[in-house]
Amino acid sequence: MDAFLQIGLYLLVFVGLPIGLVCLLYYIPTKLGYPKTGKYLAFMFGFLVLTFVLWIAFEDQFFTKDNARELVEEQQILLEDNFELKENKSMSAIGDYYHTFTLEISGRDKLNAILNIKSAENFQLDSGSIENLLYPQKVMYLGPKVIQNYETESSYVREYFQPSGQKGFAPTFKRISISKTDNELKFEDIKE
Repeated sequence: MDAFLQIGLYLLVFVGLPIGLVCLLYYIPTKLGYPKTGKYLAFMFGFLVLTFVLWIAFEDQFFTKDNARELVEEQQILLEDNFELKENKSMSAIGDYYHTFTLEISGRDKLNAILNIKSAENFQLDSGSIENLLYPQKVMYLGPKVIQNYETESSYVREYFQPSGQKGFAPTFKRISISKTDNELKFEDIKE
């Protein structure tokens, strides 16, 4: 039942409110004797809402190599050479957000990133499942920021986890995986 209430609230805010504002922007000036002003205000507001919706719908096409470099370097993985953005995907649903991209990096950047991960104080080999290496459920909302570095069969991984500080709000979880076989770096940003 809570999900239906939440969906209804989102519809009211993101559909009903803009439609209501367009009507008000048209209706009030028209009743005051300024119909052209009402039309212009309603058109301009509608144009801004449409621009916002299109920006959200096509945000993957506006993602650049500089955006990718910035997100990777937040995790102290420096990319000094040129790289190729091979794939970029993002999805969002009510309360969830996923963003992943894959970069083809140089051999030198790959080696530097692997050395950076392996030289971390908390570096460990994956001797079990990844879930065992990660974070207990009790720190999902409250607790310290955690940076985890480990090696799996196929990649070297750095994960960044920061609880939101409030129960019910998604923590920040970012993962960088560097392939052992290819010169690929995969970045994942997950908020659920």
